[in-house]
Amino acid sequence: MSIIELIAAALFALALIHSFSTGYFQRLEQRHPKHAGLFHLLGEVELVFGFWSVLLIAAMAWLEGPAKAIGYAESRQYTEPLFVFVIMVIAASRPVVSNIEALIASIASRLPLRAAPAQVWLCLALLPLIGSLITEPAAMTLAALMLGPLVFRPGIPERLKYGALGVLFVNISIGGTLTAFAAPPVLMVAANWNWDNAFMASQFGWKAMIAVLINATAITFMLRQHLHDADAALAAPAAQALPVPRLLSLIHFALLAGVILFAHRPVIFIGLFLLFLGIAQAYASHQNKLMLKEALLVGLFLGGLLLLGGMQQWWLQPIVAGLEPAALFFGALGLTAFTDNAALTYLGSLIEGISDPAKYMLVAGAVAGGGMTVIANAPNPAGVALLKQGFQDASISAAGLAVGAALPTVVAAAVFWL
Repeated sequence: MSIIELIAAALFALALIHSFSTGYFQRLEQRHPKHAGLFHLLGEVELVFGFWSVLLIAAMAWLEGPAKAIGYAESRQYTEPLFVFVIMVIAASRPVVSNIEALIASIASRLPLRAAPAQVWLCLALLPLIGSLITEPAAMTLAALMLGPLVFRPGIPERLKYGALGVLFVNISIGGTLTAFAAPPVLMVAANWNWDNAFMASQFGWKAMIAVLINATAITFMLRQHLHDADAALAAPAAQALPVPRLLSLIHFALLAGVILFAHRPVIFIGLFLLFLGIAQAYASHQNKLMLKEALLVGLFLGGLLLLGGMQQWWLQPIVAGLEPAALFFGALGLTAFTDNAALTYLGSLIEGISDPAKYMLVAGAVAGGGMTVIANAPNPAGVALLKQGFQDASISAAGLAVGAALPTVVAAAVFWL
């Protein structure tokens, strides 16, 4: 190990502590108005890894020279942060959201439940599974936008909000495993291990469906008595908004499909995004405010995580390589709370001669643990950015999320294990 690797590990540890302590900085913001701007920035969880990655690059430039620092920064693959940014903005556009809301409402009307519980259940069960087709970040964006006014609002007990957030994060993490391209931790190994869509559906997908349905049903049952206000709101006549022309909706869904199809070709999906921005500007009367700020913050979070996480291989890979399949499952389940699960499975794909049972256990543990923390799964920062205003002090507690995700994680882990 080198000095810079030790520094990177220390900065990574500090970033983790910082991500669990953002509430402390928000309290400092209120106590010290003179420096409120600085403490506000430090209290934004989406800025944490971007902030500490800047210190890493500065330390590298100081110790090894600017050329080495710039070379390391340029060696990272930023396709995933760029994709998450683009997919968040397009998926959150009014033509997409309004059509998905209408679909969810139509299905909910056919279920033997009140309107609000039915829609909550569909957002926590159906949308995570659809994430296997539209990718996990898109599913997270749509589910968070629709759940916000139903669950993450005044009048819902805080403990149930954290329970719903934990279910959402866990279900999104495992719900993308029906295919080989939608979940980042699966995508990292699929090509190397020859895992195709049929393999994923037979080995992971049906198990994920069971866990998703159990988790969504349990939290909806617990929320049912607190959703009467939402029932009334859904029953009230909606404010008449300018209807979105069908052709414009089709264009938006075509652009969304194109971005998903070329998710690993940033030149193409950025081009499609620029086309989307032009269309959104041309038909601004059919758009809500584009979610550029929130998506940029999520992209910054993931980019910083890439920079810091890229220097952790020296201690993470020996841990992963040294575990037997059963221990690997629980090791991955625990480690993914402290590092992105896609990075964890990528390290596993580099191990020579890893057995088939070990491959399964590594990925199963990584996706099952993807809801425990903000950094555990790439779409989680998007959910935090979209839902944090619904929590006390407009902040999501790391401890609250861990507690809320504990039981859904146990369910997911048990289903994949058994």
